[in-house]
Amino acid sequence: MSMGSIAEAWGRMTREARDAAYNNTAAVADSAVLSSAREVASAAFRAAHPMHLDQPYGPRERNRWDLFPTADPDAPCLVFVHGGYWQRNAKDGFSNLVAGVHANGWSAALPGYTLAPEASLTEIVAEVRAALDWLAANGPKHGIAGPIVLSGWSAGGHLTAACLDHPAVAAGLAISGVFELGPLRDTYLDEKLRLTDAEIAALSPLRHPPEPKPLAIAYGTRELPALIENSRSFHAWRAAAHQPGPLIPVPGADHFTILHALRDADGILARQVQLLLD
Repeated sequence: MSMGSIAEAWGRMTREARDAAYNNTAAVADSAVLSSAREVASAAFRAAHPMHLDQPYGPRERNRWDLFPTADPDAPCLVFVHGGYWQRNAKDGFSNLVAGVHANGWSAALPGYTLAPEASLTEIVAEVRAALDWLAANGPKHGIAGPIVLSGWSAGGHLTAACLDHPAVAAGLAISGVFELGPLRDTYLDEKLRLTDAEIAALSPLRHPPEPKPLAIAYGTRELPALIENSRSFHAWRAAAHQPGPLIPVPGADHFTILHALRDADGILARQVQLLLD
C-alpha cells in the first residue's frame, strides 16, 4: 500500500483504527518486556563507561549528551537519537544499542531532548541540531573527532532525516521512522505533539527535496503497515532524486526487535553503519 493509498483510506477510518495504525506498543505483545531488557542492558553499559555521561549542550534539563569515545579520537562516531514518538523515553535507556559499533572500534554518542508537550516538534528538531553543533565544537575534548553517522529509531528516525543536512553529519541511518507527519494529527499522538499546519509542512521529510548525503532507511518486515510504508515511500522519494542509500527490510523484525540488528556487533544495521562511510 502506497502513501497515496493510505491517505485515501485514512478518511474512511475510525479514530480507533487511526490510533491503532501508529500504536507500536499495542501491536507488539512483548514490547514492555523488550523495552525493560533494553533499559537494564543500557544501565549496565553506562555503568561500564561512566566518564563522559550527561554532558550539557543547552539550558534545558534533557539537553545532555552521553559520550562513549573509543581509543582512537579520529574513529567515526555513531550518534543515536532515541525514539518514543517525541513524547516518551530518554537517552539513558538506549545506550546498549551502540555497544556493537563501539566494540567494532567506533565512538558513539546519544543526545537527550525535551519531550512534547513541554517542547514543540519544531523545538525538538532545533535541540537536536544544537546538540550536533555542540558535538562538532566540543567532541574533540572528549575524544570524539571523527566523521559522524547520525542514526535514530522511530521518532529518532524522523529526527535523523530532519537533521541529515547538518554540516557535522556525514551520513545517516533512519530506523523505523515517520517521514510524513500529516496523519499523526488525526491520532492519539497529537494530544501531546499539537502539530500545526506549518510544522507538518516544514518538518515532514517527504515534503522536501532529499538531502544528497548517504541515508540508509531500515524497517522491520513485521512492523505496522503505516511504518513500513513511511520507510518505503521515503526511500522511493530519495531514489527518484538519485540520492544515495539503501532500503533495508530487516526480516522478521517488529518495531522493537529491529533494534537488535543495530545492538549486535554483527547485526545487519551495525554492519550497515560502517558501510555508509565507505
